[in-house]
Amino acid sequence: MPRSVKDIDLRGKRVLIRVDFNVPIKNGVIGDDTRIRSSLPTIQYALEQGAKSVILASHLGRPKGKPNPEYSLQPIASHLSTLLNRPVTFDDPKADGVVLLENLRFNPGEEKNDPEFAARLAAMADVYINDAFGSAHRAHASTEGIVRHVKEAGAGLLMAAEVEYLGRVLAAPDRPFVAILGGAKVSDKLEVIQNLVPRVDALLIGGAMAYTFFKARGLNVGKSLVEDDLLDAAREVEEMARTRNLRFELPVDHVVAAKLEAGIPTMTLAVEDRTIGDRMGLDIGPKTIERYRSIIATAQTVTWNGPMGVFEIDAFAAGTIEVAKAVAAVDGVTVIGGGDSIAAVAKAGVTDRITHISTGGGASLEFLGGRKLPGVEALTRDNQQFSA
Repeated sequence: MPRSVKDIDLRGKRVLIRVDFNVPIKNGVIGDDTRIRSSLPTIQYALEQGAKSVILASHLGRPKGKPNPEYSLQPIASHLSTLLNRPVTFDDPKADGVVLLENLRFNPGEEKNDPEFAARLAAMADVYINDAFGSAHRAHASTEGIVRHVKEAGAGLLMAAEVEYLGRVLAAPDRPFVAILGGAKVSDKLEVIQNLVPRVDALLIGGAMAYTFFKARGLNVGKSLVEDDLLDAAREVEEMARTRNLRFELPVDHVVAAKLEAGIPTMTLAVEDRTIGDRMGLDIGPKTIERYRSIIATAQTVTWNGPMGVFEIDAFAAGTIEVAKAVAAVDGVTVIGGGDSIAAVAKAGVTDRITHISTGGGASLEFLGGRKLPGVEALTRDNQQFSA
């Protein structure tokens, strides 16, 4: 575990906090401020501890190393001021109080992890705190390089929680441990599947990614989404599961339609039913929901990432909603990630019944896939080997 912000004396110091304010903005209006709100506890903690200045640094979008007004963080400074109920200075690192720097990716040195740019960032502050788990899988100047140039570095409250809960899921889960994976593609989660198979007691698959496994079994999948180049990988995963005597579950029935469109007629078929014809599978069916619910109910630890169907359309959202309710009912540790999964627990009204909701996106998947995250690894090093 990396050192926490709570282990560092912040009084009278200038504290640079790497946050993840990569939020949707259109015409200066913020669409979803979840990521901004998730860093408020760390920002407020630094202020309460008497930090002289709290300098916030983030990226936004992909401006390709040069200034672009479309990706400016200026609208976030105004919104953050409202959330904190105090002034937020924009792009003036020498100011006291709360400061939000302009988009880090306006400088080409950020994504190149340029030592000179990292040193310039480090020179702004006495203490560096990384609270941007969502960017921890990138070895950039503000997430990895900067640690080489500061005397004191640590993890923010959000980062610490992400590492604690995701780490607990992988290293010491209470059992039974059930993993639920959905979404469109096996390729997006193949590493996660391979890393979880030796660790979990049951693995439940949903979403379009199930159809690559079905086709690998020789089933007729109609026009459902399939990654033909991963059929062998799907067979290998199932073989791994059999070797471990793991409960590996795929849907037994599904909701199908001629095309992905709201209001289109739907049917519920058994997955072996060859009358699927030119239809495509778009959600798990009621028998699968009941089956998955019963397995989830036995769990002491659950990790869930990815929807069970095309969650954006109500006709294909039932599987995801019901899984959300089942996970929320677990009397144990529940960890979810992925935008659709987060939206599902919100729509089901059970957000407050989930132990930990990860906003890490790709970082969460890489962590669960067994990869070392540069932004986390940098914080676990002995800072004495670096120059101040």
